Amino acid sequence: MDRILIVDDELNMRLVLAAMLKREGYDVASAADGVEAMQLLKSTPVAAVVTDLKMPKIDGMQLLDLVSRNYPDIPVIIITAHGTVATAVEALKKGALDYITKPFELEEMKSVIAKAIRTRNLKANELLAPPEDIEPTGIIGSSRSIRDIFEAVQRVAPTTTTILITGETGTGKELVAEAIHRNSPRKNNPLIKINCAAIAETLIESELFGYEKGAFTGAAISKPGKFELAHKGTLFLDEVGEIPRDMQVKLLRVLQEQEFERVGGLKTIKVDVRFIAATNRNLQQSVQEGSFREDLYYRLNVFPIRVPPLRERVDDIPPLVDFFIEKFNKKLSCHVTGVDDAVREMLLRHRWPGNVRELENLIERMMLMAKTPILTLDELPPEFQKNLEQDEGQNAKEDKTRFKDFVRSHMENVEKQMIIKCLEDSEGNVTKAAKQLGLSRKGLQLKMIKYNLRK
Repeated sequence: MDRILIVDDELNMRLVLAAMLKREGYDVASAADGVEAMQLLKSTPVAAVVTDLKMPKIDGMQLLDLVSRNYPDIPVIIITAHGTVATAVEALKKGALDYITKPFELEEMKSVIAKAIRTRNLKANELLAPPEDIEPTGIIGSSRSIRDIFEAVQRVAPTTTTILITGETGTGKELVAEAIHRNSPRKNNPLIKINCAAIAETLIESELFGYEKGAFTGAAISKPGKFELAHKGTLFLDEVGEIPRDMQVKLLRVLQEQEFERVGGLKTIKVDVRFIAATNRNLQQSVQEGSFREDLYYRLNVFPIRVPPLRERVDDIPPLVDFFIEKFNKKLSCHVTGVDDAVREMLLRHRWPGNVRELENLIERMMLMAKTPILTLDELPPEFQKNLEQDEGQNAKEDKTRFKDFVRSHMENVEKQMIIKCLEDSEGNVTKAAKQLGLSRKGLQLKMIKYNLRK
């Protein structure tokens, strides 16, 4: 059950929100101010934070800064009164997922909370490693493929070129986007992120372009979209392949013209935005299937960067393991110093379908079970070892099948050439050729049909 942390100095607001979220199936924790909220975050896992802006001690903006620095995976939602919408917009630029105005509707709160949970679940948290001349972005790794990525970042970051980052879920596409932004001339301006897979189709237009007051039921105020918030900065469209086709033509216009209208608005708004898109889908195949516009694909794919899965960069596994051990020693107050050789060998053999997130979760679980400073096979989950054995058994079976096919193919080729030679020697006399091969006439005729030699 996902736990939502409500932070508000008004007791009645905390009670109302808690009752509302519990009815929706969420677990709820509450805090009266930012100090109490940070104490709760240290002791309990939280899926999202919903905080008021105006509070004593540590207010909502300060809490946003603290959560963004110490718990970057936890999305923060701001609650604001009508008079502080401008402040809430500034909070969005600083990394808040969204804001809700008081008084709010139940459906609006449900929608924003659901978006926060989906964003948290879909967000990549993998690590790659930057060379010295690129600003560190939490990226760990030194394999050839990772060095290629950072060479690409060096080349493209100073430009305004549109970039398409591809790779499996959990490979670190978002971190590559952050590296590009932080090493670009726009680094002091907003990096606005939107996960297209985490937003309902009916809401994506208002999320991207914003809306005017009265544009639809529940639009009590005007609200800027992600494009406006990213003005002079970078907009990162994660899982861009999930955008509905009828929205793709509108996105194409913004990419080309850098202008749009809010939902329900007439005024054309011009922006200066650098676009980075990412997807785990094969967009070329989606174009062929008709679910993704070809012109939009080529407009996004100006400078492609592919992030490889972890199984293609196994050299990065040992430094990643060391990084996660250090991370969880601090988080869990553990004193683990490393893994033994048997565990390291199994980690290198695993296929890692969940990529770096899977490795991170595994190390955390093993450290929670550890009885000694060195992680051993005793801490390795039984299902991990079982899956590894099944994968290797399947690989061995496939290798054996491929070998049998290879041998059969070559044997058939040799047999075909022998039949051709005997037929040539007997000047096409099938009876003589069959006798020379030690076959019956009927048997040779069947093989001639098989190899298409009857002519």
